[in-house]
Amino acid sequence: MGSSLRKSFIAGNWKMHLTLSESAALAREVRGAASEAGPEVALCVPFTAIGVVKDAVQGGPVQVGGQDMHWEPQGAFTGEISARQLVDAGCKVVVIGHSERRRYFGDTDETVNKKLKAALGAGLLPIVCIGETLDERESQKTYRVLETQVKGAFSGFKPQDLSTTVIAYEPVWAIGTGKTATPAQAQDAHTFIRKLVARTVDEKLAARMRILYGGSVKADNIDSLMAEPDLDGALVGGESLKAANFVRIIQFKTQAGKERKA
Repeated sequence: MGSSLRKSFIAGNWKMHLTLSESAALAREVRGAASEAGPEVALCVPFTAIGVVKDAVQGGPVQVGGQDMHWEPQGAFTGEISARQLVDAGCKVVVIGHSERRRYFGDTDETVNKKLKAALGAGLLPIVCIGETLDERESQKTYRVLETQVKGAFSGFKPQDLSTTVIAYEPVWAIGTGKTATPAQAQDAHTFIRKLVARTVDEKLAARMRILYGGSVKADNIDSLMAEPDLDGALVGGESLKAANFVRIIQFKTQAGKERKA
């Protein structure tokens, strides 16, 4: 479970789900279960729900996030939303470059780079998503894909620019499929990513940067995933829509905790 340099971070990605009343109810349950002593927690919600979720978690440790943003501060971009607008609505966090954005809506390493610059400029905590498809993994291209995506996202940034940036490793083949990378597979990818950041950006930044795992994270596999030293948290999809399951995820048990309980 991560390093003492890195506070664990669990983010829920609600994707295109829930009405306003459902969003408020779920957010209240998460707020009631989250604690300052536990991991950092964020709920990345549909744009329409930002206001009600912000109100529902007010006064607690849960942060509100957007699921995407445009890189321009304003303009004639119908259907888009800017970093400044997210901040104004109450967001502290934003997801950038999720595989679904890359697959269905044309996000590229270049646009991820521009969005990252805009997010940091607005004071948002960015969660930059990277990950390989099943074809790429089976063709032994995992490391090459991760290297291209990390270098593309971080191009032109100095180490100090990226001090708040979080990476989410999401193997595309494990998103919404029920398949999960084994803890060993996830640790292997996270180790590679951390060494890559150390080599291409800065060693101290790499030691402090949080790398989350995403891809069919569930209440019954979070403990084994979080036992790995380079997994600093999770970006959770479907299970973040079920209060009891997401609460169990944010209350994950470390190996030491299990031993004490035993």
